Amino acid sequence: MTTTPTPGEAALGYEQARDELIEVVRKLEAGGTTLEESLALWERGEELAKVCRRWLDGARARLDAALAEEEEAAGDTGGAGE
Repeated sequence: MTTTPTPGEAALGYEQARDELIEVVRKLEAGGTTLEESLALWERGEELAKVCRRWLDGARARLDAALAEEEEAAGDTGGAGE
């Protein structure tokens, strides 16, 4: 069971979302934006963080599955007749 981005987010890769999120944070930290602009940046940052989290959750699930398969394969050669 892997968590993947929704179709609208699928075009946005992890690195793209991360880079845009970094830029959003930089703009917010720099200040000089109106309240409305700041709110829009914050909302975009939240969306980007969710995209990144979905990619990372999916990667973790794939890694966990690969490790489980490796452990199963190692367990199968453990010599059941011992």
